[in-house]
Parts: sequence; C-alpha cells; structure tokens
Amino acid sequence: MATITTSASPTPLRAPASLRDTALTAIAPASFGTVYAATALLLPPDRPLLAGAMRALPAGLLVLALTRTLPRGAWWLKASVLALLNVGAFFPLLFLAAYRLPGGFAAALGALQPLIVAALAALLLKTRTPGRILLAFVVAAMGIGLMTITAVTVPDPVGVAAMLAATSLMGLGIVLGKKWGSPVPPLTMTGWQLTIGGLALWPLTLVAEGLPATITAQNVAGFVYVGLVGTALAYTLWFRGVQRLAPTAVSQLSTVNPLVAALAGFVLLGQTLTPWQLVGFTVALLALIAGQSMNRSTK
Repeated sequence: MATITTSASPTPLRAPASLRDTALTAIAPASFGTVYAATALLLPPDRPLLAGAMRALPAGLLVLALTRTLPRGAWWLKASVLALLNVGAFFPLLFLAAYRLPGGFAAALGALQPLIVAALAALLLKTRTPGRILLAFVVAAMGIGLMTITAVTVPDPVGVAAMLAATSLMGLGIVLGKKWGSPVPPLTMTGWQLTIGGLALWPLTLVAEGLPATITAQNVAGFVYVGLVGTALAYTLWFRGVQRLAPTAVSQLSTVNPLVAALAGFVLLGQTLTPWQLVGFTVALLALIAGQSMNRSTK
C-alpha cells in the first residue's frame, strides 16, 4: 500500500521512533473506518465506481500539484501496478462492500488482511512471521468476528466477496510496496497512486454507471471528506508506514479500521453495540496492542 531506505545497510529504528511511526500509521486505518459512515450518510447511493473515482483523482491531482514529481523509468510500471491494487481495484470494491454491508461488518472482513500479508510476505519477501505474532493476528480476527457475529445474521454475499477481494488486493499492495521500496517520499508516492488509479477508474465509471442526475451539497461534503481526510491524508500516512514498519505491523493496524467503523456506526448511524460486541472490541484492541508491541521487539 516500500524499503526503509535506499542504502544497503538501513539503520534500525529506535523504539520511540517506531512507536511514533506506528501511531501516525494508525491514523490511516482510523480514517478508513470513518469512510463507511460517510458513504451511508453523505455520498450518492449505489455508486461504488463514482465514489472510488471521486475519492482518488481529485486528491491525487492535488498531491501531484504539490509534489510536482512524475515516475521515471521502471517506476511507471511499478507505480501503475501499485495504483491498480491499492486504488483502481480496491476503492470500487471497498465502496461496493460499504453500500451492501454494515460498516463494522465490512471492516471486520479486513481483519483477515494481516494473515494474508503474512502469507504473501513469506512467498514474496522470504520472511517468516513469528508464531506469537500470528497468534495475535488470529486473536484480533476472533475479536472482530465476535463484534460482528451478533450484528449481522445473513450478510450480503456480493458485499462479502467484494470486501474479501479488496482486502486481498491491498495486502498484495503492502507486500509489493515493501519489496520494491520507494524512490520518493510518501506524499509523492501517494500522488502517483491516487492519480493513476483515479484515471483508470473514471472511464469505467462513465461507461458503467454514468453520472447522477443531481449532486447535492451533502454529496459534495462527502466527497471532500473522503478525498482529503480519508484519502490524501490517510494514504500519505499509510505509505509512510509501509516504508518504515514491517509489513505485518502495517497490516495488523488494519484492525483499527473495524474498531473505528463500529464506533462511527454507533455514534453517527445509531447502530447498537451488544455486550458480546463490546467483549470482541476489547479482545481485538488488546490483541492489536500486543501484536504491535511484539512487532517492535523483533525489529
């Protein structure tokens, strides 16, 4: 969703810096978690391609105007692959899930991402995730599952498939981003991926969905929020984390997404939280903290 440095012998991060990097990176999935509520409250209904295109391209062009740097050489292809994984395919699948599933349930499926990343990292990076960290991933996923099992009885199968596909694609983007490194700062990489992904989405949007008959002030506010806060800011911090943290540490922070989504649903959408959901919330939060602590201790 890039190496710590381009030198052959990177300097290990000290614990305080790693903690700071973890906290900054966690802002990204926290912002992603609010997108589900923003979709339900503010965006035009049943427009996943339009929502994805509007989320990506304006923010990407804004960042590109600020950085004024384009890919060079092999990075045109690499940036395009990452853009399609992290934006061009991920965004419309995410919004499709957001339209069809409660935000907390959709985000909960993203809790599988750390396990997906661990498997891909073993295959592509030849790195093995310690068993105790994998256990923290599993416990977090169980906690998220406990949060959702009492909230949804018959989930929409299309929404479930879309969210699982989105989660897997972003997981692959994280691993490839770590494998390939980055020749530019995180903000520049954000601009590349959002712009390329948005340009890929717009023709498909116009052909498959078209434009709505009217765009309300509420819709504009929604697009501005998901574009600036849920995308430009969030992805800059996310790609920064990909560069500085271990892939499993970054992916486990995706657990913050369903936790924030559940809270946003409770506060903004009037969704209820049962005692079992609160237990699951607590279990997932403790597993997240434990997993991040173990990731820092293995650096």
